[in-house]
Amino acid sequence: MITLEPWMMLVVSMIIFCIGLLGVILRKNLLIMLMCVELMLNGVNLSFVAFSKMHQILDGHLTVLFVMTVAAAESAVGLGLVIALFRNLRTVDSDQIQMLRD
Repeated sequence: MITLEPWMMLVVSMIIFCIGLLGVILRKNLLIMLMCVELMLNGVNLSFVAFSKMHQILDGHLTVLFVMTVAAAESAVGLGLVIALFRNLRTVDSDQIQMLRD
């Protein structure tokens, strides 16, 4: 079994978070943006676990449980909003949805 050192886990979490951040900034599709937000949350969760392992306490693991619960609710609400927008506009492009303000 391969065990990762906490600093390795922090590097991996930083890479995952940066990939998610780039996806949110660069992509126009709302579904892809929601998936990238989930990637960012997973990167943060991994860093919580790494710090928890580093300091030998379970607070990080408990925080991950709460973050995963909020992420599941956020995904359900976000997907519902995307489906409602698609039914009305027939697109999930963020540029087209910004035109609703005008």
